[in-house]
Amino acid sequence: MKLTKLVIASGNLKKLKEFERLLAPLGIEVIPQSAFNVPEAPEPHCTFLENALAKARNAARHTRLPSLADDSGVCVHALGGNPGVNSAYYAGQHKSDADNNAKLIADLHGITDRGAHYTALLALVMSETDPEPIIAEGRWYGEIVDTPRGEGGFGYDPYFLDTELGMTGAEMPIDQRGARSHRGKALAKLIAELQERFG
Repeated sequence: MKLTKLVIASGNLKKLKEFERLLAPLGIEVIPQSAFNVPEAPEPHCTFLENALAKARNAARHTRLPSLADDSGVCVHALGGNPGVNSAYYAGQHKSDADNNAKLIADLHGITDRGAHYTALLALVMSETDPEPIIAEGRWYGEIVDTPRGEGGFGYDPYFLDTELGMTGAEMPIDQRGARSHRGKALAKLIAELQERFG
């Protein structure tokens, strides 16, 4: 069996482009769930894994195609792992990067420990009832800075400093960010698993 088509259970255009670019060498056609008018899945769970599986199963149910979902966020150590699974809606239900970043910086006011990491959890199901979903996790360690730097990336990237390179996620060229990022690392693991299963 060969995997040739994959529905991405996300409406985030920047995420879609990233998946498209990284999966293209495998000859996998990436289709956004919006092409099938798939309704967004509820994400009530407290773990990245459960939310990713819920989104992947939802897309597979509506499209009858293999589906890949990612649940990701930034976990700040001094905030007990928050924003975590609530990263996209940290400042409220309207989903604004600017508001989320403003709330994060406000919550960290006066706190010296700025350690943080991004987590990405990918779940790929061949069908809604797939008993063996492919799960891949990636982490990207760094710290939160008060002043945004860089024009690239999205989400918390302008405030997330890769301390090893001395650059924020938003300052990195796309290929470098892809290699170092949580999603890039998770996708590398996913691709290795796909190659093992499907050749």
